[in-house]
Amino acid sequence: MDCKQVISARLRTHIDTLSLLEQDETLKAAIARAVGKIVACFKAGGRVYFCGNGGSAADAQHLAAEFSGRFYFDRPVLPADALHCNTSYLTAVANDYGYEKVFARLISGLGRPGDILVGISTSGNSGNILQAFDVCREKGLCTIAMTGASGGKMREKADLLINVPSNDTPRIQEAHITVGHIICELVEQEIFGEKQ
Repeated sequence: MDCKQVISARLRTHIDTLSLLEQDETLKAAIARAVGKIVACFKAGGRVYFCGNGGSAADAQHLAAEFSGRFYFDRPVLPADALHCNTSYLTAVANDYGYEKVFARLISGLGRPGDILVGISTSGNSGNILQAFDVCREKGLCTIAMTGASGGKMREKADLLINVPSNDTPRIQEAHITVGHIICELVEQEIFGEKQ
């Protein structure tokens, strides 16, 4: 394929993935449940944490910033953080305890019952997120998994699964940001009123 054919093909698979998501009533219900859980968490004074690896770490940081900064309009802070942003912590714990422990150790110290951890993984099999979900279950935090089609091992560990209907990593990541933006918009509207 030439360059323009590749561009068209990738745009088509992106559109197809979002179309499958839009047609899936179960997935839309899961997204709506995630909105409800996050709204309830913030209204109760809780915090929402995000974690992921690689591109999913960038997505985690992006979505945390939409809550703690602003989305569509100026309003008070919604307390949200991405767990990987302190590189001194991340490298020390990875070196001393192993990379599988980086999120579990931090959420064990920061997380409180009623808080939420959103784990983002295209495969659903990220070991450090799975271990963090185990800690969350012990401590009474809600877990939301954003994955690809299969859900991977996170399917069994998460309280709520949003599994994008694709097995193609770039398309999954693109859909994760779209879903994340929809969640941010609806949470902001629910807590602070209609878009201004």
